[in-house]
Amino acid sequence: MKKRIKFCLVYRDMWQSSGKYQPRVDQLTEIAPVLVRMGCFDRVETNGGAFEQVNLMYGENPNHAVREWTKPLRAAGIQCQMLERALNGLRMYPVPADVRHLMFKVKKAQGVDVVRSFCGLNDYRNLELSIKYANEFGLISQAALSISHSPVHTLEHYLSVVDKYVEYGAKEIGLKDMAGIGRPAELGKLVKAIKEKYPQLVIQYHGHTGPGLSMASVLEVCRNGADIIDVAMEPLSWGMVHPDVIAVQAMLRDDGFEVADIDMNAYMEARTLTQKFMDDFLGYFIEPKNKISTSLLLGCGLPGGMMGSMMADLKGIHHYLNTTLEKSGRRKLTEDELLIKLFDEVAAVWPMVGTPGLVTPFSQYVKNIALMNVRAEIEGKPRFTYMEQNQWDMILGKCGRLPGPLAPEIVALAKEKGFTFFDGVPQDNYPDELPKYRKMMEEKGWDVGQDEEELFELAMHERQYVDYKEGRAKQNFAKELAAAKEKSNIREVVKIVKLPEVVQQEIVDRMKETAPEAKPVVAPVSGQLLWEVAVDGEKSMPKPVGTPFKKGDTVCFVSAYYGMEPVISLFDGQLLEVVVRQGQKVNKGDVIAFVK
Repeated sequence: MKKRIKFCLVYRDMWQSSGKYQPRVDQLTEIAPVLVRMGCFDRVETNGGAFEQVNLMYGENPNHAVREWTKPLRAAGIQCQMLERALNGLRMYPVPADVRHLMFKVKKAQGVDVVRSFCGLNDYRNLELSIKYANEFGLISQAALSISHSPVHTLEHYLSVVDKYVEYGAKEIGLKDMAGIGRPAELGKLVKAIKEKYPQLVIQYHGHTGPGLSMASVLEVCRNGADIIDVAMEPLSWGMVHPDVIAVQAMLRDDGFEVADIDMNAYMEARTLTQKFMDDFLGYFIEPKNKISTSLLLGCGLPGGMMGSMMADLKGIHHYLNTTLEKSGRRKLTEDELLIKLFDEVAAVWPMVGTPGLVTPFSQYVKNIALMNVRAEIEGKPRFTYMEQNQWDMILGKCGRLPGPLAPEIVALAKEKGFTFFDGVPQDNYPDELPKYRKMMEEKGWDVGQDEEELFELAMHERQYVDYKEGRAKQNFAKELAAAKEKSNIREVVKIVKLPEVVQQEIVDRMKETAPEAKPVVAPVSGQLLWEVAVDGEKSMPKPVGTPFKKGDTVCFVSAYYGMEPVISLFDGQLLEVVVRQGQKVNKGDVIAFVK
């Protein structure tokens, strides 16, 4: 029997890799004892990343959430792990040192045991304070390597970073394979090299399943000495998330490793609860494409968790680009062609801007640079015409040292704009700010909270915290949820909504009398109705009443400013009545047709 491999359930990342939000504190505390009963987890990733910002955005106190969520897990002997972004703490831009220090004090008091810290650039200087503060407050410091696949992300590169982590006092090393593009053999060699040099270090592997390499990578890292594997569970495993614990357990056990048994009754209960959370409200914010793996990601190296926002970006610009092409007599692009064009541009631009690890926030920066370059090309403008300041800050070294060299044209463009390159310690650019936030809390009459946790939240997420305290967050979220539900095609009963003036109330009344089982097809966006019915996805002229259709068929299109929005049928049936004519302007929420 080989060594025992431990499992960490990445419950936080399961949600945030697939959707926008996460369970409420009451839902987390409901599922916690069920996860304990499963009996297979030594750790659970409970918070960190965007967890606290998301709590604030839907009007919930993240400090209360972390304390209540970690309590039952720790009582059962399960370690609670969090993720933090080193220089960026729990947000997308740099954090002053005094706020970073307070974060470790607060998280220790709230029940966190292990802190995984990472820098997408693998600039060890950004992790020095993270490791120091974790050790100061008695937390287990896990310093992570952001895994990429490029000529500069070599074994020697990673080992040189690990040397500094060990010098600073890190107790564990995390392999953060955020895009799942780490090649299994290379990951195995890396784990072996770290273990040979530093046998005392615990190594934990975190690999997303998007491109399809994760199971092979898990096996290779375990065979070469890894100690802990990050896993997920249904209904949010696989796709762009993580491999399922059942599959990982079976594979490792067959290879001779000792792994914990899984209480399948508890697994099914946790699976049911997770689905219940999705049905409650979280499912409205999950991108369907994030449930599907795609090896296309191997070419561009982007993290799978970005697919949702990336597809939204593409949809937003697709119509504009095609209009530009059409005006100049060029052929329009399909969405797939635009996607491949973006992937190709990411692959081209990435080494030009220093080959940063494609993880938050640098993956967003590189993707946005590439997307704007595609726009510039179609408009006949040069590359890098549209560049934002945060992208330049990365290029100029204000976030840390880039792993690779910059392209000469990038250096020339920076000089042309009068920018200055920076090679100092990035933290030095951001002076302490806690006194400012203490004063702000005093002026507003707000309490700093237990262990100063409320002060920390204000300093880390100022805008979101103020919205939370003043009640706007809950109101804004309620509106967002209502809009998401309205956009969804799921309708349990016929709803009487405001109809265009040409549609008389008699139609609704007649449908209620003659076909009480009828459900309305509702416009998801305001715009112009292009096709009343397009069965099987064919863009056709209107189909007659009585046309049969199957679940998944497109039943109409509505034109919005960015293109066409399909309305997809969720059941088999037939068209009963078309209540809006082709070419009619409709408002979001207007009934277009009735189906059964």
